[in-house]
Amino acid sequence: MSGAAQAFSGNLKKAVAGIRRINLEGLRWRVFDAKGQVLGRLASQISTVVQGKDKPTYTPNRDDGDMCIVLNAKDICVTGRKLTNKFYRWHTGYVGHLKERSLKDQMAKDPTEVIRKAVLRMLPRNKLRDDRDLKLRIFPGSEHPFGDKLLDPYVMPPRQVREMRPRARRAMIRAQKKAEQQEGGKITSKGKKRDEQAALTT
Repeated sequence: MSGAAQAFSGNLKKAVAGIRRINLEGLRWRVFDAKGQVLGRLASQISTVVQGKDKPTYTPNRDDGDMCIVLNAKDICVTGRKLTNKFYRWHTGYVGHLKERSLKDQMAKDPTEVIRKAVLRMLPRNKLRDDRDLKLRIFPGSEHPFGDKLLDPYVMPPRQVREMRPRARRAMIRAQKKAEQQEGGKITSKGKKRDEQAALTT
Protein backbone atom coordinates (compact mmCIF):
# COMPACT_ATOMS: atom_id res chain seq x y z
CA MET A 1 0.00 0.00 0.00
CA SER A 2 2.84 2.39 0.79
CA GLY A 3 4.50 2.08 -2.66
CA ALA A 4 1.19 2.52 -4.44
CA ALA A 5 0.32 5.44 -2.19
CA GLN A 6 3.60 7.19 -3.06
CA ALA A 7 2.87 6.82 -6.80
CA PHE A 8 -0.64 8.26 -6.38
CA SER A 9 -0.60 12.03 -6.85
CA GLY A 10 -4.22 12.74 -5.84
CA ASN A 11 -5.86 13.26 -2.46
CA LEU A 12 -4.80 10.08 -0.65
CA LYS A 13 -6.80 10.83 2.50
CA LYS A 14 -10.02 11.10 0.51
CA ALA A 15 -9.18 8.06 -1.64
CA VAL A 16 -8.76 5.65 1.30
CA ALA A 17 -11.36 7.20 3.63
CA GLY A 18 -13.53 4.60 5.38
CA ILE A 19 -11.56 1.57 4.13
CA ARG A 20 -11.01 0.31 7.69
CA ARG A 21 -14.75 0.11 8.30
CA ILE A 22 -15.16 -2.39 5.43
CA ASN A 23 -14.69 -6.11 5.97
CA LEU A 24 -12.46 -6.86 2.97
CA GLU A 25 -12.24 -10.60 3.61
CA GLY A 26 -13.35 -12.52 0.53
CA LEU A 27 -14.07 -9.40 -1.54
CA ARG A 28 -12.77 -8.87 -5.06
CA TRP A 29 -11.39 -5.57 -6.30
CA ARG A 30 -13.21 -4.87 -9.58
CA VAL A 31 -11.80 -2.17 -11.88
CA PHE A 32 -14.08 -0.25 -14.26
CA ASP A 33 -12.63 1.87 -17.06
CA ALA A 34 -15.08 4.72 -17.73
CA LYS A 35 -13.26 5.99 -20.82
CA GLY A 36 -15.76 6.26 -23.68
CA GLN A 37 -18.54 4.52 -21.68
CA VAL A 38 -22.11 5.82 -21.50
CA LEU A 39 -22.89 7.15 -18.02
CA GLY A 40 -26.14 5.29 -17.33
CA ARG A 41 -24.98 1.95 -18.75
CA LEU A 42 -21.78 2.06 -16.73
CA ALA A 43 -23.61 3.06 -13.54
CA SER A 44 -26.06 0.15 -13.88
CA GLN A 45 -23.19 -2.34 -14.10
CA ILE A 46 -21.41 -0.76 -11.10
CA SER A 47 -24.59 -0.84 -8.99
CA THR A 48 -25.03 -4.54 -9.80
CA VAL A 49 -21.48 -5.36 -8.64
CA VAL A 50 -21.68 -3.13 -5.54
CA GLN A 51 -24.85 -4.91 -4.41
CA GLY A 52 -23.39 -8.34 -5.15
CA LYS A 53 -26.16 -9.23 -7.60
CA ASP A 54 -23.64 -10.86 -9.93
CA LYS A 55 -22.97 -13.56 -7.30
CA PRO A 56 -25.08 -16.71 -6.79
CA THR A 57 -25.00 -16.02 -3.02
CA TYR A 58 -26.83 -12.68 -3.31
CA THR A 59 -29.15 -11.88 -0.42
CA PRO A 60 -31.09 -8.58 -0.26
CA ASN A 61 -30.53 -8.05 3.49
CA ARG A 62 -26.76 -8.65 3.42
CA ASP A 63 -23.96 -6.55 1.94
CA ASP A 64 -21.86 -8.98 -0.13
CA GLY A 65 -20.86 -6.61 -2.92
CA ASP A 66 -17.30 -6.26 -4.17
CA MET A 67 -15.02 -3.22 -4.07
CA CYS A 68 -15.41 -1.11 -7.21
CA ILE A 69 -12.63 1.13 -8.56
CA VAL A 70 -13.72 3.44 -11.38
CA LEU A 71 -10.97 5.04 -13.46
CA ASN A 72 -11.00 7.85 -16.08
CA ALA A 73 -14.21 9.42 -14.78
CA LYS A 74 -13.42 12.62 -16.70
CA ASP A 75 -13.77 10.73 -20.03
CA ILE A 76 -17.34 9.53 -19.44
CA CYS A 77 -19.86 10.04 -22.28
CA VAL A 78 -23.55 10.89 -22.34
CA THR A 79 -26.10 10.58 -25.12
CA GLY A 80 -28.35 13.22 -26.60
CA ARG A 81 -28.25 16.74 -25.16
CA LYS A 82 -27.80 15.72 -21.53
CA LEU A 83 -24.52 17.61 -21.26
CA THR A 84 -26.39 20.94 -21.36
CA ASN A 85 -29.99 19.90 -20.54
CA LYS A 86 -29.39 17.75 -17.43
CA PHE A 87 -29.25 19.67 -14.13
CA TYR A 88 -28.39 18.75 -10.55
CA ARG A 89 -30.52 20.70 -8.07
CA TRP A 90 -30.21 21.17 -4.31
CA HIS A 91 -31.54 23.55 -1.66
CA THR A 92 -29.37 25.34 0.90
CA GLY A 93 -32.19 25.66 3.42
CA TYR A 94 -32.56 29.43 3.04
CA VAL A 95 -35.68 30.89 1.44
CA GLY A 96 -35.38 30.99 -2.33
CA HIS A 97 -31.95 29.38 -2.38
CA LEU A 98 -32.62 26.60 -4.87
CA LYS A 99 -29.27 25.94 -6.54
CA GLU A 100 -28.68 24.12 -9.81
CA ARG A 101 -25.67 23.05 -11.85
CA SER A 102 -25.60 21.58 -15.34
CA LEU A 103 -23.89 18.30 -16.12
CA LYS A 104 -21.27 20.16 -18.16
CA ASP A 105 -20.37 22.40 -15.20
CA GLN A 106 -20.33 19.43 -12.82
CA MET A 107 -17.95 17.55 -15.12
CA ALA A 108 -15.62 20.55 -15.07
CA LYS A 109 -15.87 20.88 -11.26
CA ASP A 110 -15.76 17.23 -10.13
CA PRO A 111 -16.41 14.39 -12.65
CA THR A 112 -16.28 11.73 -9.93
CA GLU A 113 -19.46 13.10 -8.35
CA VAL A 114 -21.38 12.54 -11.61
CA ILE A 115 -20.77 8.77 -11.52
CA ARG A 116 -21.30 8.60 -7.75
CA LYS A 117 -24.73 10.24 -7.99
CA ALA A 118 -25.73 8.00 -10.90
CA VAL A 119 -24.79 4.84 -8.99
CA LEU A 120 -26.27 5.87 -5.63
CA ARG A 121 -29.60 6.74 -7.23
CA MET A 122 -29.77 3.19 -8.61
CA LEU A 123 -29.28 1.61 -5.18
CA PRO A 124 -32.20 0.82 -2.85
CA ARG A 125 -32.78 3.37 -0.08
CA ASN A 126 -32.05 1.24 2.98
CA LYS A 127 -29.46 0.82 5.76
CA LEU A 128 -26.97 -0.87 3.42
CA ARG A 129 -26.72 2.12 1.11
CA ASP A 130 -23.97 3.93 3.06
CA ASP A 131 -21.87 0.75 3.33
CA ARG A 132 -22.16 0.22 -0.42
CA ASP A 133 -21.15 3.82 -1.03
CA LEU A 134 -17.90 3.16 0.89
CA LYS A 135 -17.07 0.33 -1.53
CA LEU A 136 -17.20 2.70 -4.48
CA ARG A 137 -13.89 4.46 -5.26
CA ILE A 138 -13.92 6.83 -8.25
CA PHE A 139 -10.89 8.60 -9.72
CA PRO A 140 -10.83 11.22 -12.50
CA GLY A 141 -7.70 9.78 -14.13
CA SER A 142 -6.01 6.39 -14.44
CA GLU A 143 -4.05 6.71 -11.15
CA HIS A 144 -5.24 5.04 -7.94
CA PRO A 145 -3.59 4.03 -4.63
CA PHE A 146 -4.73 0.38 -4.71
CA GLY A 147 -2.01 -1.01 -6.95
CA ASP A 148 -0.92 -3.59 -4.36
CA LYS A 149 -4.35 -5.27 -4.37
CA LEU A 150 -5.29 -8.16 -6.66
CA LEU A 151 -7.31 -6.20 -9.24
CA ASP A 152 -9.90 -7.81 -11.50
CA PRO A 153 -10.72 -5.72 -14.63
CA TYR A 154 -14.45 -5.66 -15.38
CA VAL A 155 -15.44 -6.29 -19.00
CA MET A 156 -18.51 -4.32 -20.04
CA PRO A 157 -21.14 -6.38 -21.90
CA PRO A 158 -21.53 -5.51 -25.60
CA ARG A 159 -24.29 -3.09 -26.49
CA GLN A 160 -27.23 -4.60 -28.34
CA VAL A 161 -27.96 -2.08 -31.07
CA ARG A 162 -31.33 -2.63 -32.73
CA GLU A 163 -31.46 -3.06 -36.46
CA MET A 164 -31.74 0.19 -38.36
CA ARG A 165 -35.11 0.90 -39.96
CA PRO A 166 -35.25 0.82 -43.78
CA ARG A 167 -35.99 4.52 -44.18
CA ALA A 168 -33.14 5.53 -41.87
CA ARG A 169 -30.80 3.10 -43.65
CA ARG A 170 -31.66 4.59 -47.05
CA ALA A 171 -31.11 8.11 -45.71
CA MET A 172 -27.73 7.08 -44.30
CA ILE A 173 -26.67 5.53 -47.62
CA ARG A 174 -27.71 8.69 -49.49
CA ALA A 175 -25.73 10.84 -47.05
CA GLN A 176 -22.66 8.62 -47.47
CA LYS A 177 -22.87 8.79 -51.27
CA LYS A 178 -23.26 12.56 -51.13
CA ALA A 179 -20.23 12.89 -48.86
CA GLU A 180 -18.16 10.68 -51.16
CA GLN A 181 -19.13 12.76 -54.19
CA GLN A 182 -18.21 15.99 -52.42
CA GLU A 183 -14.85 14.60 -51.33
CA GLY A 184 -14.01 13.22 -54.79
CA GLY A 185 -15.13 16.39 -56.55
CA LYS A 186 -17.57 14.47 -58.74
CA ILE A 187 -20.39 16.27 -60.52
CA THR A 188 -23.86 14.73 -60.41
CA SER A 189 -25.92 14.05 -63.53
CA LYS A 190 -28.02 17.17 -62.92
CA GLY A 191 -24.86 19.23 -62.68
CA LYS A 192 -23.59 17.79 -65.96
CA LYS A 193 -26.84 18.71 -67.75
CA ARG A 194 -26.65 22.28 -66.43
CA ASP A 195 -23.06 22.60 -67.62
CA GLU A 196 -23.99 21.27 -71.10
CA GLN A 197 -26.91 23.71 -71.40
CA ALA A 198 -24.72 26.61 -70.30
CA ALA A 199 -22.12 25.66 -72.94
CA LEU A 200 -24.78 25.53 -75.70
CA THR A 201 -26.22 28.94 -74.81
CA THR A 202 -22.80 30.57 -74.84
